[in-house]
Amino acid sequence: MQDLSPRAADLLAQRLYEAGCRHAFGMPGGEVLTLVDALEQAGITFHLAKHENAAGFMAEAVHHRDGAPAILVATLGPGAMNGINVVANALQDRVPMIVLTGCVDEDEALTYTHQVMDHAQVYRSITKGTFTLTAQGADVVADKAVSLANQPRPGPVHIDVPISVADTRVSGVKRRRLVKPAAVAPEGNCVEKARRWVAEAERPIAIVGLDVLYDDSRNVVQAFLEHFSIPFVTTYKAKGVVPEDHPLCLGGAGLSPLADKHLVPLVEQADLVLCLGYDPIEMRPGWREIWDPEDKRVIDISAVVNDHYMHQAGLNLVAHTGATLEAIAKGNPSRATWPGGEPAQVKAALAQAFPTDDDWGPAAVIAEARTALPPDTLATADSGAHRILLSQMWNCHEERGLIQSSALCTMGCAVPMAIGLKLADPDRPVISFSGDAGFLMVVGELSTAAEMGGNPIFLVFVDASLALIELKQRQRQMGKVGVDFDRHDFAAMGRAFGGNGHTVRNRAELRAALNEAIKADKFTVIATEIDRGGYDGRI
Repeated sequence: MQDLSPRAADLLAQRLYEAGCRHAFGMPGGEVLTLVDALEQAGITFHLAKHENAAGFMAEAVHHRDGAPAILVATLGPGAMNGINVVANALQDRVPMIVLTGCVDEDEALTYTHQVMDHAQVYRSITKGTFTLTAQGADVVADKAVSLANQPRPGPVHIDVPISVADTRVSGVKRRRLVKPAAVAPEGNCVEKARRWVAEAERPIAIVGLDVLYDDSRNVVQAFLEHFSIPFVTTYKAKGVVPEDHPLCLGGAGLSPLADKHLVPLVEQADLVLCLGYDPIEMRPGWREIWDPEDKRVIDISAVVNDHYMHQAGLNLVAHTGATLEAIAKGNPSRATWPGGEPAQVKAALAQAFPTDDDWGPAAVIAEARTALPPDTLATADSGAHRILLSQMWNCHEERGLIQSSALCTMGCAVPMAIGLKLADPDRPVISFSGDAGFLMVVGELSTAAEMGGNPIFLVFVDASLALIELKQRQRQMGKVGVDFDRHDFAAMGRAFGGNGHTVRNRAELRAALNEAIKADKFTVIATEIDRGGYDGRI
């Protein structure tokens, strides 16, 4: 009689489906065929990418739309190693990701060494945890992985899946699930002190970070800031958690020295700093220890214990952001703040520092794209000088309206993330912003974009240079080495892979290309030719 019990791989796939996962990305090998089959049988579509690293970024983008853990599938050896960059990115950028790798059985590995290596040893330093799937424990391993990936702060979890284990039929499974904990706020003296500090503050400022996106506190955060008239900045990952056209919003921060020149002095003037879900892994040295907790009142509300030493606080609350703010606000009346109007002055100065009226250049490209594209456009940014400028100029009306690698700052992420966004949200306009070097790293994924369909827009800043690195060389009075390369026909690349392609050199040409791309039935590559040195003085 045929055994109809589920395979261990089925139990793993079913748990991932229950966690909300509907898409998995990767490249198959013989060692993961059962796993891919199990995912499909469970209702999780497997999407073929051209490189595991790009597959992981596609998976991350889907997570940003549906909230479920990203799934990356890689075969043993070279496949598993190709995913190292995106997994490290998931750890630093706080992305819940399940990394599934195939491996040979333990007995087989004793005498068979071809492509065999210790995946767990490699992944241990760049994941929150690593497991080896067992047949009888498949359901428990799956739940542990999902739970750990989602626990504050989120991140990647690795599961090695031996070939024979994946195929093993399992009966009498006891389903075990870790119950999600309730939102908890602090009590007692610490809340009373926080309530008093907020009530007495005349010049409060808030720094809002990524934790707020994961504990669903955005509405409470906005209400709290409005009630107490507290101006705020966000990290780049938290852009849009409160719409950036809000009068209290001072925009994103952490990477642009030009923006910091205006924002850091305002923080120094504040008599109360509220760190709301603020994870300083996104911030640069200019934000390290910019206040002395002995001289300034600082309240840090975070998902985990503050052990990063980027800053310290007089009051550290490891708790749910929204529940804590509600406890602080209870019985606390609203009041006017900043009698000198300094936040409004800084906001005006930032607008002047990042003007939108350039005739041409990287700022003009960004401004034109923001004007030409619908307000609900989803954007991705690759690493480079353009990302710094974009993060200051691209206003977000919702959280995750602009996604990027802002902690690891890895190149080659924008194109695959745009592909993932379009897959997850096909009715929304999607655009990626890449430097020409980053685009060349992943240009083969244009074939994936063609195969998946839809009309994402891939905009490339073409200056034939690693602009940010070249700028740093000049600032340090070093010779220009290893930063220049040839100009290539990126528009032709788009057409060669089955999409549309345009090369533009002014605002009118860019506007026409964007208008055409929005109406197109396939992807479009827009190569914006800009001069070298176009970022000088702008970031």
